[in-house]
Amino acid sequence: MTNYDIIVIGSGPGGYVAAIRASQLGFKTAVVEKSELGGICLNWGCIPTKALLKSAQVYHYTKHAEEYGIYVKDIEPDFEKIIRRSRSVAESMSKGIQYLFKKNKIDVIEGFGKLTSNKTVVVTKTNGTNEEFSAKNIILATGARSKELPQLKQDGKHIIGYREALTLPTLPKSMIVVGSGAIGCEFAYFYQTLGTKVTLIEYMPNILPLEDEEISKTLARSLKKEGMVILTDANVTHVEVRDSYCLVTIETKEGKQTLESEIVLSAVGITPNIENIGIEELGIEKEYGKIKVSKYYETNVPGVFAIGDIINTPALAHVASAEGICCVEYIAGKNPIPINYNNIPSCIYTSPEVASVGLTEKQAIDKGYKIKVGKFPYTASGKAKAAGNSDGFVKLIFDEQYGELLGAHLVGLNVTEMIAELVVSKTLETTGHELIKSIHPHPTMSEAIMEAAAAAYGEVIHL
Repeated sequence: MTNYDIIVIGSGPGGYVAAIRASQLGFKTAVVEKSELGGICLNWGCIPTKALLKSAQVYHYTKHAEEYGIYVKDIEPDFEKIIRRSRSVAESMSKGIQYLFKKNKIDVIEGFGKLTSNKTVVVTKTNGTNEEFSAKNIILATGARSKELPQLKQDGKHIIGYREALTLPTLPKSMIVVGSGAIGCEFAYFYQTLGTKVTLIEYMPNILPLEDEEISKTLARSLKKEGMVILTDANVTHVEVRDSYCLVTIETKEGKQTLESEIVLSAVGITPNIENIGIEELGIEKEYGKIKVSKYYETNVPGVFAIGDIINTPALAHVASAEGICCVEYIAGKNPIPINYNNIPSCIYTSPEVASVGLTEKQAIDKGYKIKVGKFPYTASGKAKAAGNSDGFVKLIFDEQYGELLGAHLVGLNVTEMIAELVVSKTLETTGHELIKSIHPHPTMSEAIMEAAAAAYGEVIHL
């Protein structure tokens, strides 16, 4: 039996980052992976979807090139080539993980890993054989998969999940997207931009239901302007698959209606991959359908840790990575600062983009804060006007008493790059006046942050 200091099961953004940090700290480390290195994020999530969205953005700009004084004729997307480019980007990133593992002397064990004790893992290889490995500490980072609803069973052809949405052979004429979180909105935008007739269905009153209501409504207006149909307060009750299309029954406040679509994309969330990995046999505790952990990600079984989508924290790649680092540094005795889950940025890469951190306006009021709210629209931004995209705004929420930044909510061009400033601001407990007095470069989109802070205190210049 090969012995390690740390074995990580899963090589997604939680697992591979944990493994690299473990190696940096001197631990003999191995990673168990049954599929591609990099997990869902690099291969079937974050990275390939952003490649698709970039192609959609380029196509959109080209279609509107005349507005910039450039004339382009006979524009049409090559869907097959767009998909190939996306897969190529994902493959190159996965190879990058191979390089990082080799550089850091991390062993890769191919196969399906299962705990047999708090010190041992049995790996079932693709040929069916089993091999046992031991470690002083084991980190579970097995990620999640597309969630299936009973009335929305995926068949991989007519009713699909995000994997199939990344590799469709041809551009569908019509698509119904069920669920308007980040995954649903991004795919809806991509396919709508390329020419698919898209209907986006959301059970809650607004799309992006976890975002600030003003942000959600602004994105909905932009998507509708591009021709997308959006149905909120709507519930899919039944899908009947015919030879070449689906009949989708929907319940709304106005009653039942039936829609026809070539493809139905289920984007109703994710399910943690915690089956058959040994947690029941070891008596590892769960809560809310996920593994229960301490603030340093240790389960109730000593020496067994869990991070990422399989624990009850935000299911985001950057969260899993941060958890992996914190977990390994705790194992190394470095007393890391526990992650502040009130300061986690969220990004949605539609057009316009959406980014946020901290409390929404409603949440701040519900928590009893007296607040100051400042907004600055992109219509007043010289850089946004010059870029030809003035949809959106920056909204900042401050505690009236101390001036602390409680939340930031952005919609518009480049906001997924701008949000990091506000995450750092919250970490440093920056006040509104400190943001106002921090000179921002001109002309930039980020000036809107300074201006929104000034708007909250009645000092805004350009409104």
